[in-house]
Amino acid sequence: MLTATDRYIARLIAVPLLSTLVIAAMLLVLDKMLRLFDFVAAEGGPVSVVWRMLANMIPEYLSLGIPIGLMLGVLLAFRQLALSSELDVFRGVGMSYGRLLRVPYMYAIGLALINLAIVGFVQPYARYAYEGLRFELRSGALGASIKVGEFTTLGKRMTLRIEESRKSGTDLHGIFMRVLGKNGQTLAVTAASGTFLATDDPDVIIFRLRDGVLVNNGPKYTSPRILSFSSHDLPIDLPQIERFRGRGNADQELTLPELVRVGKQTDDGELRNQVRANFHFRMVEVAMMMLLPLAALAFAIPPKRSTSALGVFLSIVFIVTYHKINEYGESVGALGKVDPVIALWVPFMGVAALILWMYHVVAHRPGGQPIGALEIGFAKLGKWIGRRFRFLRSRKVKGTPA
Repeated sequence: MLTATDRYIARLIAVPLLSTLVIAAMLLVLDKMLRLFDFVAAEGGPVSVVWRMLANMIPEYLSLGIPIGLMLGVLLAFRQLALSSELDVFRGVGMSYGRLLRVPYMYAIGLALINLAIVGFVQPYARYAYEGLRFELRSGALGASIKVGEFTTLGKRMTLRIEESRKSGTDLHGIFMRVLGKNGQTLAVTAASGTFLATDDPDVIIFRLRDGVLVNNGPKYTSPRILSFSSHDLPIDLPQIERFRGRGNADQELTLPELVRVGKQTDDGELRNQVRANFHFRMVEVAMMMLLPLAALAFAIPPKRSTSALGVFLSIVFIVTYHKINEYGESVGALGKVDPVIALWVPFMGVAALILWMYHVVAHRPGGQPIGALEIGFAKLGKWIGRRFRFLRSRKVKGTPA
């Protein structure tokens, strides 16, 4: 049962945790959104596909944001307790750091299970859906828009050019079309306006043209046949679009049970290394979350009579650096240069030993400060920069060059 102290610590952790998670996800989404808009515009696809692609990227962003949110949530909560001297009060009434970490570990276990579900089962399907949208966009299955002022090829036999597009591309004006028929026949059409209409046949659409001229020519004609019309329906056979591959051709699209099964059944050594490396990469990322509360506590507590935020900065550097080390370990493990177990779990054990040592210094050594040397070094550097800045400013006031 949670006590009043536990509920108080839970509230302190919740606000920065959720804020960090939302901010991190938004930053990643905004960065990806700009690139997706450029990609979709270049491929001539509808804008709505951008939101569908971003939705499929959210699980991947959550898998990155959840560990950062957990780290900063616990760190900022204990930093606030330390700066307000509440942490000294808790310690004075006999509450150990192990007791104070009860609530942070509740958060860690819950978020680790959520992250395991995301990276193990949700993200593979979302990744496959994202790649499917990319494929359909490039192949034209999403309905590439007609580019104004340019010749657009529809299939192998039709070329279209328009001068103006209105109503989000549904009302076209200044139309020129050339169609290559069978037996060398050609059809050239100019029209003032036109609209694409759907039919019962998904492989055929109707291009309804208005106020134009149709010129039909062929080897058997002594002269081209010319037809003026006020309205003419031209059926267009849509080109056959290649079907997207099945899920699982890439290791990132396999769930955890599928990774295990493929790793045991395949005779391809390269594929086995890839799926094993990806499996162990996901597992060490989740396992590290169980050590983050200890690391956050070690980074959170500044030296006495100090409000330095160096620990916050170092914690972000620490977790991002470890993530990059895991990515490198996955890559070398997938290439077969190092066994994936060694490439990923040896760095994990090293980082775990460092975190446990930092926690031991904070929790069991009176006045222990695992980043104390760095705090002193950065404090001296800050003072030197301040003195140098004041010196340069005083020279500038006196008019003497520095």
